[in-house]
Amino acid sequence: MKHSAGLLLFRPAQDGPEVLLGHMGGPFFARREEGAWTIPKGEYEPDESPLAAARREFEEELGLPPPDGEAIALGEVRQTGGKTVTAWAVEADLDPAAIAPGTFRMEWPPRSGRLQDFPELDRVAWFGLDRGREVIVKAQAAFLDRLAEHSL
Repeated sequence: MKHSAGLLLFRPAQDGPEVLLGHMGGPFFARREEGAWTIPKGEYEPDESPLAAARREFEEELGLPPPDGEAIALGEVRQTGGKTVTAWAVEADLDPAAIAPGTFRMEWPPRSGRLQDFPELDRVAWFGLDRGREVIVKAQAAFLDRLAEHSL
């Protein structure tokens, strides 16, 4: 079973906390909004601390160092594909225009023999919790609920 870890940035706003989510890059998600947003996260090996992996993946996916601050454990969720994701919330502000996303390579179009590079996250944005629940990968919505319980 694969394990991923990630950081969910949040900031106070007038109508309640906002969260920073990334839109998954590549051709499969290019025209989708609902279910195409995620916390910045990535896989890690059993010998790596999940929190260290979450911090490393944040930097790899966004091209920015992870913010300092208290890491609030949000627990785990299991996504539809079977991957277990562990997340921490960190209060911080970040300008979405400042990101320099990492890339991945895949054959595209399928069976073309052509390899293309795509951004891991093609854009990031701040969302209120209600809108965030609408666009985030379904299983990860639990992280937003847990954050709301923590920050009330």
